[in-house]
Order: sequence, then C-alpha cells, then structure tokens
Amino acid sequence: MSAIVLSAGVRSNLLNLQTTGALIEQTQVRLSTGKRVNSALDNPTNFFTAQALSNRANDLSGLLDSISNAIKTLQAADNGISAITKLVQSAQALARQAQQTSDAAEKASLATQFDDTRAQIDKLAADSGFNGKNLINGDNLDVVFNESGSSKLTITGVTDTTAGAVAISATVGSWAAAADIQTSLDAATAALSTLRTQSKAFGSSLSTVQARQDFTKSMINTLTTGADNLTLADSNEEAANLLALQTRQQLSTTALSLAVQSDRNVLRLFGG
Repeated sequence: MSAIVLSAGVRSNLLNLQTTGALIEQTQVRLSTGKRVNSALDNPTNFFTAQALSNRANDLSGLLDSISNAIKTLQAADNGISAITKLVQSAQALARQAQQTSDAAEKASLATQFDDTRAQIDKLAADSGFNGKNLINGDNLDVVFNESGSSKLTITGVTDTTAGAVAISATVGSWAAAADIQTSLDAATAALSTLRTQSKAFGSSLSTVQARQDFTKSMINTLTTGADNLTLADSNEEAANLLALQTRQQLSTTALSLAVQSDRNVLRLFGG
C-alpha cells in the first residue's frame, strides 16, 4: 500500500495542531497538580534541588518532636525543683520553729514532721520525669538539633534526693539537742542553695533548646518555601496559557480545514 501524501500546507497545520495539543496537555497537568515541575523530565535541576530541600525539611520536621519532648522534660524538671524547693523551705521553717521552743514533746513532733517532709522530697524527685526521662533523678538528656546528629546539646541530670544533691539527713534524737536541730537547719539551707543553682542551669538549657526549636521551625519554612519556588506553578499564568493555547488550537483546526479544502479545489481543477 502506498503512503498517504499530504501537501505542505496540510502537514504544517497538522504539526502545529499536534504541538498545541501537547502544550495544552502539559498546561492541564500543571493546573491539576499545582506544579510546573512534576518530574525530572520537566526540569532536572529544579526537580532534584527541590527534592533535596524537601528531604531536609522533612528530616528537620522529624527532629521537632524530640526537641519538643526535651523542652517538656526540662519543664518537668523545673517543676520538680520548684516543688522540692517549697518542701525544703517548709523543712527549714520546721527546724527554726524547733529552735524557738524548749518543749521536748513539741520538738519531737516537729522532728517527725521534718522527716515526713524529707520523705516527700524523695518521692517528688522520683515523680518529676517526662516520657521516661527524669533530669532530677539521675537521668541525662541528649537533644539533637540537625539531621546529621553533629549538632546536639547534652543536659546532665542531677539526683535531687535527700541522699543525693539535696543532702538532708533524717533527724537525730527527736531534736532533743540544739546541735542536732542546727545540723538539720544547715542542711536545709545548703539544699536551697543547691536547688537554686540547678534551677538556673536547667533554665539556661531550656532557653537554648527553645531557641533551637524556633530556629528549626524557621529553617523548615525556608526550605519548604525554597522547594516550592522551584516547582510550583502560577495558577493565574497557567490558566491564561491554557486559554491562549485553546484559541490557537481552534485557529489551527480552522487553518487545517482550509488547507484541506484548498487541496480539494486543486484536485477538482485537474478532474475537470
């Protein structure tokens, strides 16, 4: 079978119509996805650069949860220190009250209250953890800030029990001797100083972690915006392009029809 021969005019108009159809299809894809770069075939440089930026943004987003947990762990530790401070102040007040009385029975009662308060300090320290980490009961905390793990903060925990950093011993002899009362009072005073120092250290760590959290959020936004700028389509521009291409398609169809009609007219002449 011999090949169909098309005139130059018909072939030219047909080619224009095919090209316009392909451009219309491409524009419709952009409008439906919202992206002007949907694969490496559209623009390899933009596609792979945007992919790298998006991957890093996703990695940092995954770290935000652990950073948030670290903040909560530090806040839990601070809450624990604040509560223990109040208990130590209460114990301190009991010792001072015992110094102001000569009644042995009252001293014994105050000594019992002091020991009860002391026991609550240990229980409170044990209850000040968050998500399995307790910074005032001997645990340490590593906070990772970047996707490679090269940037991190190690927060060293303390042991705020009466046998640990708080260091308040049980009362001796029901506080019958003034020296024993003074020993308990001195221990409570030293414990308050230790707790204040710890609170400042944890407060500084909390500020650092919060600053890195804010930075990470801003960095994620920057990376996401950068990736979008490389791939997203302007919907208004693409809609205008689609309208122009549809008009061109109509014109090409009309031109093709005219070219075919012209060929027919020529054939009629030869046929006549």
